[in-house]
Amino acid sequence: MIKLARQGNGRETAWIWLPALLLLVVLSSLLLTSTGCYIYRGALAEAWVLRHRRSIAAVIADSATSASDRAKLGLVLDARRFAAESIGLRAGKSFTTYTVLRHDTLVLVVSAAYRDQLRPLTWWFPIVGRVPYKGFFDFRAALRAATALDARGFDTNVRPSPAFSTLGFFNDPLVSTTLEDDSLELANTVFHELTHNTFYAGSQATFNESFANFVGYRGAAAFFRARGSEAAAQTVDGLWADTKLLGAVWGDVYQSLDSAFRAHPGDRAARIAARDTIYTRLREHLVTDVAPRLRVVRPAGLARIRLDNASLLARRVYLTGLDGFDAVYDRCGGNLRCAVARIIALARSEPRDPFDAVARWTRGSVGR
Repeated sequence: MIKLARQGNGRETAWIWLPALLLLVVLSSLLLTSTGCYIYRGALAEAWVLRHRRSIAAVIADSATSASDRAKLGLVLDARRFAAESIGLRAGKSFTTYTVLRHDTLVLVVSAAYRDQLRPLTWWFPIVGRVPYKGFFDFRAALRAATALDARGFDTNVRPSPAFSTLGFFNDPLVSTTLEDDSLELANTVFHELTHNTFYAGSQATFNESFANFVGYRGAAAFFRARGSEAAAQTVDGLWADTKLLGAVWGDVYQSLDSAFRAHPGDRAARIAARDTIYTRLREHLVTDVAPRLRVVRPAGLARIRLDNASLLARRVYLTGLDGFDAVYDRCGGNLRCAVARIIALARSEPRDPFDAVARWTRGSVGR
């Protein structure tokens, strides 16, 4: 290509460099916007994570690796193999490498919501579409963003995330923050993130995360049973039951708030007052009614949960429609591979409302 350009009359050179010139124009335009700067900084941080990967097999073989870490890394390799062979998830080479981070948190996730509406603030990004959160590798930038959103009158939520997925575009490594989890959460994370690699519906963050949550728990339970670790599998089953219970609670609160807000369409003060009353009652309900029903999750944490619209909607991202996914799982006779394939097919059949597609199919299956 270079030789041809030098020998030609200049037209070949123009065609060779035109894509690069267009890319330069696009990048320059992006960097002049806040979204472009955010993507650029995130890409740099992610590039660092990818550049410092080591083969998990090599880390396991390294005599400097502790026995505990060696066992967890081996479990990760086993879990990803089970995910691909038994569940049909797209594993590729994700979680075959390991990166030690420079700090104890991978990403801070920032989300926001209107205080008198059940409406999240969303951001648009290439490929994934609209999402109701931003992930920051730069923690100071995350706190500045949350402070700015709070000053604009939004409820804000900041939470750590121990793992991430590039949706299969790169071979995602396991990171040291994830390795700090116990074996149950570690396996859950592998199945959760590989679900994103396998399927991701554009602009449907709540469906994507809730579906991955379902596969994470059900996958981890199946994995430990296949290994003969029935006690571990039962603990995961208990965690899944608790997750569904809390998901139902947040769903009921969502409906109560929605009704209260609709009852006062032109009165923001009345909507705020109604919301505060609902959250006050919820605090008592969590402590007196929900906590005693939890099987594995420690109930003491319920008394300290932050209750506002941003926190509620952040939880709803991961805890919506869980019973619907389980209904498909039941119709598949407890076969997770069947359930995952069916849910993905249903989501693809109705990309604008994949939850509705799942609900209608389960109702139809019961009818038949």
